[in-house]
Amino acid sequence: MHNEQVDQVKVLSPTGMLGAGFPEATIERGLELGADVISVDAGSTDSGPYYLGASQPKTTRAAVARDLRVLLKAAAGARIPLIVGSCGTSGTDSGVDWVADIVADVLADEGLDLRVARIYSEQDKDALLKSMEEGRVHALPPLGELRPETVRSCTHIVGVMGHEPIVAALEAGAQVVLAGRATDTAAAYPMMKGMPAGPTWHAAKIIECGGQCTSNPRAGGVLATIDAGGFTIEPLDPAVACTPILVAAHMLYETVNPFEMREPDGTLDVREAVHTALDERIVRVEGSQFHVADQHTIKLEGARVTGYETMSFSAIRDPHILANIDDWAGLMRTMIRRRVEQTIGLSEDKYAFDLRLYGHNAILGDLDPAAGPPREVGVMLLVNAPDQNTATAVAKIANPLMLHLPTADMDFLPSLAFPASPAETERGAAYEFVLHHVVDSITPTGMFRTEIEEASHHG
Repeated sequence: MHNEQVDQVKVLSPTGMLGAGFPEATIERGLELGADVISVDAGSTDSGPYYLGASQPKTTRAAVARDLRVLLKAAAGARIPLIVGSCGTSGTDSGVDWVADIVADVLADEGLDLRVARIYSEQDKDALLKSMEEGRVHALPPLGELRPETVRSCTHIVGVMGHEPIVAALEAGAQVVLAGRATDTAAAYPMMKGMPAGPTWHAAKIIECGGQCTSNPRAGGVLATIDAGGFTIEPLDPAVACTPILVAAHMLYETVNPFEMREPDGTLDVREAVHTALDERIVRVEGSQFHVADQHTIKLEGARVTGYETMSFSAIRDPHILANIDDWAGLMRTMIRRRVEQTIGLSEDKYAFDLRLYGHNAILGDLDPAAGPPREVGVMLLVNAPDQNTATAVAKIANPLMLHLPTADMDFLPSLAFPASPAETERGAAYEFVLHHVVDSITPTGMFRTEIEEASHHG
């Protein structure tokens, strides 16, 4: 039933991130407009390496459950598939299972009967090491050749799937697809239905962020209609508009090159794309191309522990210190190093710390065009050490300095302000991304594992 060819496919994208929320009325509107599939991303690398490294979701269960309840009821009522990509934020196996558990609860509560597929994207380290030996792993700039010890050091590694594993799950009868780490999931159903790759991948790229390409991103998602000649995008809220500029601008987002974007099976090319306003709120895009690659590749993402962090925060309102804030910060750095050496005998190569002056160049640094002393400054001390106890010890040694350090010319101890007691907050393990590599895939689905459950919740 899934393989009949159609003239167009309408993809409903409710929000840029499952759990971010959307007005329920926008989903009803999307169904009225004839949505053929609901597609939503549940993750990204935007929020840093912690979520992959620790295999923890960024979103809270209650928020994900609320969104899934609306979407599952809509998909069941309209008899259309629901596709969720990058489950659990980073797409780890436990992230897929976490979302699947929430889905199971909602289906049971609502008495819905839907077949759920889980597509796992975590990679086995031994299998990757074998791929390296076979010469099938390649670095993406700016990284160099991958070393075995880097692979072994990762706490979790995922492969970023294209549309093919999702299509295979749909063709096997899945009505809900919960995918691990994935590229833009909105491409899968249109590709299965025979829509051309150029318009499909371009539309999928734009709508993966929901209403980001509209005049009011907070008002809900969009509906993309993909056909043989291109695609149109319409906001789900009738009071919101898409414009050619807003739609075209999304190719500037999260891409190295605004004209190209690499997918596992080839490259999207939008150099010839033409954006036209059909009316005040709907945009038509034509001319998107897709160049099929000689070799299908799967991108790897991996994170490892890079130490343990303890944070301390103090606030300065003293005008004399603020007038000499850079000198004060320089003295603070010197004093912390000296006191740590005196107190626990730790040299600079055994730990690291970052002193950030919020309210004074903390974001832009020396590029900040503002001149003159700041009115108030928040001082954040972030210590990184091989173990938590050491990181906290360094932060505690810095505590009197964070509270009372004067400038060199002051003849009294000022009192600065800690916002909380205790002043030190243990942040636990810190992670870093260490993989920016691709694997030459033998088949588009071979690096992923799919499990399809029989529907079991009867109303």
